[in-house]
Amino acid sequence: MAFAHYLTAVHPVPVVTSEQTKISILPLFTSSSSSSSSSSVSTQSLFSKARKLSLFPRFRRIGHKAKVKSPESEINSVAEAFTNFKHLLLPITDQNPYLSEGTRQAAATTAALAKKYGADITVVVIDERQKESLPEHENRLSSIRWHLSEGGFQEFRLLERLGEGSSKPTAIIGDVADELNLDLVIISMEAIHSKHVDANLLAEFIPCPVLLLPL
Repeated sequence: MAFAHYLTAVHPVPVVTSEQTKISILPLFTSSSSSSSSSSVSTQSLFSKARKLSLFPRFRRIGHKAKVKSPESEINSVAEAFTNFKHLLLPITDQNPYLSEGTRQAAATTAALAKKYGADITVVVIDERQKESLPEHENRLSSIRWHLSEGGFQEFRLLERLGEGSSKPTAIIGDVADELNLDLVIISMEAIHSKHVDANLLAEFIPCPVLLLPL
């Protein structure tokens, strides 16, 4: 298709060579039969050589320039992006101070991926309630630390987004992922089933790949 596009767009400029000039001034005082034959040969030769000299080399150069990036190289670049995670995000929307099964699974998966790729972990705890109204908030933080340490991570970054009732958790996750330039977000499907995270908004708000863990 690229070649066809250039074929209709390019207007080749006629090239006149000394050889073509010699052909155009052949003597006209030959016999009628030989004149007709010479005229025919001259015309055919002129068009043939003109095409070879001006048109085809031009298209060969254009065809070379019109080459697009190989789909295989694009696939390799995408695959490479999915195997070079350096910063992972673990959102916690679970209100259970001891963490639900889905949240524990997400924490274990995050720790395993971070250990495999040598990545950093950021945990963001999201709750629409104010911290003062969360008597077991410290227990929840302790549970998060314990489950990540079980996966070999004692050090991680902890963010708390509490009391932002008007902000949807999905939008908050997207903001954090964008601000920190994260490589991957790990979320349990449990957060979606419980309506804490809106699956329809994930693609809109989150600028990096999202790993959804089935229950």
